[in-house]
Amino acid sequence: MIQVKVTAEPLIVQTTFDLVHSDGAGGTCIFVGTVRNQTKGKQVLRLDFEAYVPMAEKEMRKIAATVTERWKAHHVVMHHRIGSLAIGEVPVIIAVATPHRKAAFEACQYAIDTLKETVPIWKKEFFEDGAVWVAAHP
Repeated sequence: MIQVKVTAEPLIVQTTFDLVHSDGAGGTCIFVGTVRNQTKGKQVLRLDFEAYVPMAEKEMRKIAATVTERWKAHHVVMHHRIGSLAIGEVPVIIAVATPHRKAAFEACQYAIDTLKETVPIWKKEFFEDGAVWVAAHP
C-alpha cells in the first residue's frame, strides 16, 4: 500500500502509523519533520510551504514505488503539508513498514532525502528582519 498526500490540513503521526502498521512487518520507521525555532543562528518566526501539488504527489509516488521495490516495503506513507506553519508544527511525515528494521531505516532515510531533492515543494523562512526562500540543499 502506498499513500501520498500534499495537504493544508495538520498532519497526525498516529494516523500515519496506523496506515503503515502491518503484522508482517518487522520494522516500522517514521520520520517526522518539525518547524524549528532557529536556523544558522537566526530566530525563525514561521515557515511557509508551497507546492505544485499534482507534480509533487506524482514524484512522491515514484519515491514510494522505489522504496517498495528496493526495500520490499509492505506500506509507504508520505504526507507533506503546505501553507503557513508555526514553530513546532509538522510539515512532513514519512512512514515505512518493511520485513526487517534495517530496511525500514534505510527506506525512510532514502524517502525523505529524495523528497527534499526532487519534489516540487518550496519553503520560505520568516525572520524578524525579513524572509528568504530556502533551497533543499544549499
